[in-house]
Amino acid sequence: MCGIFGYVGKNNNAAQITLEGLKLLEYRGYDSWGIAVKSGKKLDVEKHVGKIGSAALKSSIINHKSSIAIGHTRWATHGGVTVQNAHPHLDCTKTIAVVHNGIVENFEELKKDLIKKGHKFISQTDTEVIVHLIEDFLKKEGFASSVRDAFNLLKGLNAIVVVNAVSSEIIAAKNGSPLIVGIGKDEFYIASDLIGISDYTNKIVFLKDNEMIILGKNIKLLSLPKGSRLKEKIEKINFKFEKSSKGNFEHFMIKEIYDQPKIIRNIARNYSDQVRKMSHLVESAKGIFFIGAGTAYHAGLAGTYLFSKNAHMHVNTSVASEFNYLEDFLTKESLIISLSQSGETIDVIEPLNIAKKKGSKIIAVTNSIGSTIYRMADFNILLNAGPEKAVASTKAYTAKLCVILMLVFALIKKEKEAELLLNNAAKEAERILEDNNIKKIKEIAKTLKDSKNIYVIGRGLSYPSALEASLKIKEVSYIPTEGLAGGELKHGTIALIEKGTPCIVFAPKDETFESIISNATEIKSRGGVIIGVSSKKSDVFDHFIEIKGLAQAAFITQIIPLQLLAYFLAVYGGLDPDKPRNLAKSVTVK
Repeated sequence: MCGIFGYVGKNNNAAQITLEGLKLLEYRGYDSWGIAVKSGKKLDVEKHVGKIGSAALKSSIINHKSSIAIGHTRWATHGGVTVQNAHPHLDCTKTIAVVHNGIVENFEELKKDLIKKGHKFISQTDTEVIVHLIEDFLKKEGFASSVRDAFNLLKGLNAIVVVNAVSSEIIAAKNGSPLIVGIGKDEFYIASDLIGISDYTNKIVFLKDNEMIILGKNIKLLSLPKGSRLKEKIEKINFKFEKSSKGNFEHFMIKEIYDQPKIIRNIARNYSDQVRKMSHLVESAKGIFFIGAGTAYHAGLAGTYLFSKNAHMHVNTSVASEFNYLEDFLTKESLIISLSQSGETIDVIEPLNIAKKKGSKIIAVTNSIGSTIYRMADFNILLNAGPEKAVASTKAYTAKLCVILMLVFALIKKEKEAELLLNNAAKEAERILEDNNIKKIKEIAKTLKDSKNIYVIGRGLSYPSALEASLKIKEVSYIPTEGLAGGELKHGTIALIEKGTPCIVFAPKDETFESIISNATEIKSRGGVIIGVSSKKSDVFDHFIEIKGLAQAAFITQIIPLQLLAYFLAVYGGLDPDKPRNLAKSVTVK
């Protein structure tokens, strides 16, 4: 989850380079941040609680004119959000510092042993154990072997970057969380995401699990646990990340909502060949599974309905973190379609590792070139949605839905129909984003902003929309919101409906309309307030959000008003919709 960046090389402004790299990675964690920079034979550390976005370094750090530094933006796991718990963490001699992504599952027993040996701890983190372990090994061996031996003692999925002021080296090791090395002329960069170093170099080494790399005057790659020498595989990434700014928008989330029409149109115009190739893998598979986490899972669930209705095919969808327990039946003929905006979601990566061992084919639908899931896949489709800086996914979700719709229509040889549907969806998205419709959604948000809870219901293809709308609202407004299938309402949740309880009802003019209106009536009769999202007004609606009828593309556009509603609920609640509390964009811990 956390953002990691480091630099060693010919430039003496390593601290500033590291700060700018961390700012690009803030979406990975924004509880706190810190930088360690070489000062003579010691390390000087600057750490702060809060977001790094507009931060500047103290002059004392800048004045070191150092050519080596590491930094970190934190998403807290162990220990509260304090300066002491922020990374980097120093050893007792202040010559070694570590930054860390992951969880050291056995840190308590390691810490007890280190305290007995006289090591002083100043934080409540599991991370601080790592730097003291390295310090302890250094008493009897070299820096590289000390890092190796310390890393081999850690249980769990971890990525570490360590700097040594004495040797002027950076050493990194990983098992789980991503680390990427950029190779420049007489300089090296290391980051937890390709976007952090793409402006500096396109020569990349993707560190694999159980590998360690030494960066100093040159580069040296080793295997773990033994430390055998490996040949570096340097890849050229001819891809420039689109620069993302808020422009005239107040937040990234609202900007990214407004990006959706052009993304839908781009997929309609340019994805036919890619999706056709993807369809051949689907046709040859025996057992097809969508897996994803959070928003990506909802996109996969929508795919299950589309496959059934149009291609008359059964496709399973699983929450990625549960797929580990459902993989016993995978074979070489199975196909996993993995959905992930970041391409680094550990809950997706873990089951993919098992699937690969079983010989199953993997398709990755992701927004991040070079990501772990991208590199694991047999076939890739990039969403090309541009950077999604807001933590709550919006445009990457609709992009996934568009790709899935095109895939299904490719299977039934109706690609042109899919293109027409998506072009119409782009026009409808633009209409939804017109000022008069925005005004209406703002008014609804003002009536709901003090709600104790909200319910969202849908049937058929609108059921995944209900789940996604619920997730968006709770993510950014912190209002407890539950999404459910309309038919499930009477099996428990209706007990929570009382006078004034708001319920959002997806009611597209399809085969679900009469049944979902009946469910809305059941809520209304118990005092609930109904917000209808439909192409047709109904007397049961207290508020009406119009979506034009788009046949089977309606599920793509009907989520957009709810993304807007979630955004305005956050704004009217005085919250930052881009960086919700406790959340991070790339979820790389279990």
